[in-house]
Amino acid sequence: MAEITAALVKQLRERTGAGMMECKKALDEAAGDIEKAIDVLRKRGIASAAKKASRSTKQGSVTVALAPGRDSGAILEFNCESDFVARTEDFQSLVNGLTSQALAAPLGTTRDQMLEAPFHGDASQTVGQVIAGKIGKIGENMQLARFEKIEGGMIGSYIHPGAQLGVIVQVTGASPAAAANEEISELLRDIAMQVAAADPQFVRRDEVTPAVLEREKDVQRDRARAEGKPEAIIEKMIVGRMAKFYEEFCLLEQPFIKDNAVTVGQLIAAKAKKTGEQLDVARFVRYKVGETAPADAPAEA
Repeated sequence: MAEITAALVKQLRERTGAGMMECKKALDEAAGDIEKAIDVLRKRGIASAAKKASRSTKQGSVTVALAPGRDSGAILEFNCESDFVARTEDFQSLVNGLTSQALAAPLGTTRDQMLEAPFHGDASQTVGQVIAGKIGKIGENMQLARFEKIEGGMIGSYIHPGAQLGVIVQVTGASPAAAANEEISELLRDIAMQVAAADPQFVRRDEVTPAVLEREKDVQRDRARAEGKPEAIIEKMIVGRMAKFYEEFCLLEQPFIKDNAVTVGQLIAAKAKKTGEQLDVARFVRYKVGETAPADAPAEA
């Protein structure tokens, strides 16, 4: 029996597109013979599905699942080749099952760990095997692109019509009773909708990294010089221009999309005062279909 080395596993993965653990198991079963291991994977429907793995997956959907108490939430992007398939019941059923599984998974679960985990809808198969089966049935490449889970506080969400764009947002500081408050629920949805529409990069200005700040200041200095502004006043101009930068890229300083006379931060403060709750946006996650390709997508077989 040949030694099952990491290089051998990598070679099988490159040839078939199957997951790392699936390749390891197939090599164990085939006593280290890579050709026999390929046959093992083909019999399981994994290698045949992998033949489609190099085909572009620019369509798909973003889905969200929230716990009943809204104290945790998960967002997931799943891709396919065509919009037609993305709208089928088969596809949507699989995506909803995967999103529920992402919500139940431990914090920090990676994409590879998810693919190797038993599928909640059928524990006799891994998530990767279920996806491979759907690829074989439907005839299109599909990819679990990414997912993320947030836990703690209250979670709000928004899915844009067409399911190409979705957001989850975490608000901390509220009492347990706040979960039943319709006004706060509407606020969380509005905040998530704001993130979807305005695409902020940070919650508040103190989260902007020094590197990002310096890069932006350099851009503004060069702009001012190109406009012929005297060096003596450029630094003063930078202060005003950075305020515009914060307004564009920091959620709490953005004009609220439903009423641009107030900022998102002012909206939250007003709702907190009205409801008597402490409301603080901790973080958000924004997914758009096709924006980020999976880092460990399988290679062409």
